[in-house]
Amino acid sequence: MLTIERAIVDQIVAHARADHPDEACGVVAGAAGSDRPTRFIPMANAERSPTFYRFDSMEQFKVWREMDDRDEEPVVIYHSHTATEAYPSRTDISYASEPGAHYVLVSTRDDDETEFRSYRIVDGKVDEEEVRVVESYEPDSVD
Repeated sequence: MLTIERAIVDQIVAHARADHPDEACGVVAGAAGSDRPTRFIPMANAERSPTFYRFDSMEQFKVWREMDDRDEEPVVIYHSHTATEAYPSRTDISYASEPGAHYVLVSTRDDDETEFRSYRIVDGKVDEEEVRVVESYEPDSVD
């Protein structure tokens, strides 16, 4: 299950809407090993396409190095679909290279409604998972 703050969901959706009709893409980083997305990082779609996205290789290198320096990892990797449902395409599945990440897809095909779905993609296998949107993360309990 992906647990994510409403403010981050709103940022992802806003980015997807702003880049429409092109696909939007980015990452939400979190502390390594936490599975908690906390730092929204919108990225440029190097393809500038309504049907395909690709991170710019130099931007991706910079973002991944910054995450390493901050002891973070890509907890969420997101992109939008502009004319189809929020389900990974064959290309999306073949490019999924972070087995620990939640792959979020947002569909902007409908002006009045936004589909926001999350998947785990490992070795070409796609599993949809529940998305739990919270107002804020509960503080970690101390025993």
